[in-house]
Amino acid sequence: MADLMRTTNPALNDKAFKGQVAYGEAMTMQGTVNKTGLLLLCVVATAAWTWGLSHSAAPGAAIPWMMGGLFGGFIVALVTIFKQNWAPITAPIYALLEGLALGGISAMFERTYPGVAMQAVGLTFGTLFVMLLAYKTGMIRATQGFKLGVIAATGGIALLYIVEMILGGFFRIQVPAINGSGLVGIGFSLFVVIIAALNLVLDFDMIERGVQGGAPKYMEWYGAFGLMVTLIWLYLEILRLLGKMRRR
Repeated sequence: MADLMRTTNPALNDKAFKGQVAYGEAMTMQGTVNKTGLLLLCVVATAAWTWGLSHSAAPGAAIPWMMGGLFGGFIVALVTIFKQNWAPITAPIYALLEGLALGGISAMFERTYPGVAMQAVGLTFGTLFVMLLAYKTGMIRATQGFKLGVIAATGGIALLYIVEMILGGFFRIQVPAINGSGLVGIGFSLFVVIIAALNLVLDFDMIERGVQGGAPKYMEWYGAFGLMVTLIWLYLEILRLLGKMRRR
């Protein structure tokens, strides 16, 4: 727990920037912002590809790409976390793979709930802007108590998702209360969205600490990668919440 005290995002925990001292050009905030923008473009490019396939005459053709993006993105994310100096190469690959997955998933929701994908995109970027503004103005501070609360909540959500996957995968047992469109299901998804948004504050804090500590230039890519992990989680949870609200 102590190693995760700085942030619940495994890509941006205390160990990420520990001992990372630049011998040449150092990490900057503007550089990290630029890299984040490039990763977003990578996500949009491949998402558009699987989105187009999903709306073609053979929508099933998008499924292999979507699944490949899901599993490939997970593997590349693990590689990036353990080999941070590879981030200039692995971070764009991660973004491209996740885009394949997001395009397919978004298209599935869009077919059932027209217009929901653009709503989710707008809410995700709106949340990012609001949380960044709140962090910069000091409205929300990454204090020790704040971090501990977000860590505990995120850990509980992750544990619940793992248990749900095991129950559903091996025993065919579903948890209708939190997955349904009732008040409990919508309330749960809203809670998860809030926790995902609060994780952005912890990510901002760790990136800022890396800049202040003079981390090497390649850590700009790593910081952008870590922020993308949280943004993708936030988008998926918002998409899920909107789907439940439409069903209701």
